[in-house]
Amino acid sequence: MNPLAMHQVISYVSVMTESTEHTKQTLPVPLETFILQWGDMGSSWGVNRSISQIHAFLYLAEKPLTAEDIADQLGMARSNVSNSLRELLTWKLIHRVPIRGDRREHFEAETDVWKIAMLIAAGRKQREIDPALESLKSCAAEADNDPEVSPEARKRLHAMLDFTRSVDHWYGQMLAMPHSKREMILRLGSKIASFLPGRK
Repeated sequence: MNPLAMHQVISYVSVMTESTEHTKQTLPVPLETFILQWGDMGSSWGVNRSISQIHAFLYLAEKPLTAEDIADQLGMARSNVSNSLRELLTWKLIHRVPIRGDRREHFEAETDVWKIAMLIAAGRKQREIDPALESLKSCAAEADNDPEVSPEARKRLHAMLDFTRSVDHWYGQMLAMPHSKREMILRLGSKIASFLPGRK
């Protein structure tokens, strides 16, 4: 075989070996199903589907991963992954992990399910309840000073404001409560009602 032909064969083998080493690994079906369903659930909460899927993928990962790892495994655009990671960092659901000898950024997810639940609750309070509460306060105050607003409409606005304040107060209590007490309340469930005064 002449030198040119030999060089071509070596180059071909090199390319094939490199391609094989970077072949996308298929996730086990239960893990892929969880990632897809977590994405659907996040979407129903108003969270971008990609963000939820990346969070689920990192939650299942047993080692820190780069944005490239995530993009390759989930088949997402690199820019989409980068934006989603920034959002997850804002929610504090993931954090950066330094890896010696590697200048790329690596990420891993919070794995304590109670902490995840509290972080999501805090994020939703900030994005949903707090703005709703401020808006209702403003509407109720303006309605009280507007003679064109009927007493019944004012009453209903204040009822909604009181309810939202109660929800906000409850969220605040749950977020500030020690983990052990939150778990106890959840386990007790409806049994808590038996300790309250009034008819059973």
